[in-house]
Amino acid sequence: MNLTLSELEQAINYWRRMRPSQGEERALSAEVNALADVYALMIFHRAATFPLGDLSPSARELIEAWRRAREGNVA
Repeated sequence: MNLTLSELEQAINYWRRMRPSQGEERALSAEVNALADVYALMIFHRAATFPLGDLSPSARELIEAWRRAREGNVA
């Protein structure tokens, strides 16, 4: 199964709401940072999708948590 760029953007925005940047430097949260790495790779390689199996375990867990939250909001 693949993750689309649009889905990744939605997941990043979800985690930005859940874990906003803080401090004077407005640093990204660990959750957003983990997904931003994937986003950067997709943009650099001009990839429309990214294989879920190639995500780090932490990034995969964040995507799965976002999907569960999204499914809970649809119902």
